[in-house]
Order: sequence, then C-alpha cells, then structure tokens
Amino acid sequence: MSKHASVFASPIRVYFQDTDAGGVVYHASYVNFMERARTEWLRERYGYSNAGLMKEFGVVFVVRTLQLDYLKPALLDDLLDVTAQIKETGRSRVILYQCVLRGEERLVEAEVHLVCVAVDSFKPVSVPEVLRKQWKD
Repeated sequence: MSKHASVFASPIRVYFQDTDAGGVVYHASYVNFMERARTEWLRERYGYSNAGLMKEFGVVFVVRTLQLDYLKPALLDDLLDVTAQIKETGRSRVILYQCVLRGEERLVEAEVHLVCVAVDSFKPVSVPEVLRKQWKD
C-alpha cells in the first residue's frame, strides 16, 4: 500500500434483498456494497459526491477492472464494515483495495481499478487536481 493508505469503513446491514433463498449474501450484492462504500469514502474523506464531481468538473469515476476474492459468506441481518483505501494513483486512474468485514473476520477482498472519464464522452481524463492533491497528502 502507498503512504495514503488510511482505511475508510462504511457500515452496511445485510437485508433480505441482498441474499439468496438460504439467507446467504448473493455474490453480486458485494459489488453493490463496495460501490456504496466508495461513494461514501469520496464524500466523507474528500468532500465530493458523484453528482458534485459531474457538476463541478464534468467527470465521473467508472470501474475498469474488479477482482474479488470470496473468503466466507455474509448472512441475513449481519452488520458489515466495507472498507476502501487507496492502493495506487495515476493521471486518470485510482486503484482501491476494498474489504468486507464482519467484525474482525474478512469475508471478501477486492481490488478495484477506477478510471476518471468525461461525462460527455466517457473518454479518460485527468483526475481533478483537487482530488489528486488530497490523495498525495
């Protein structure tokens, strides 16, 4: 991890809609949990919502690559912590390490490659300077 590897954690409760018929979290639900955590990470740590980035800078972050490692299942009504931390940054990209925890127990680990793109063209553009500066601090 880089020097800016402080961990952000967002609490997420497992609802019935997140599970299969047996009360086990459906594998694709973890992607939604991680998206919510990334959104809150951006808002709480750096002061930008996705709508704010779109309005102020005309950019949005999109997932380019997502690698998940399922270790243990989460269950109906579990209270989870979904983390996000910067692993690496570039001109138009950021790589995050994310983890889904139940207490101290690691359930899912992920590496997420995000690309900053222009809203009007979806072509890669530089991450706004204000974010890049904060990510390096």
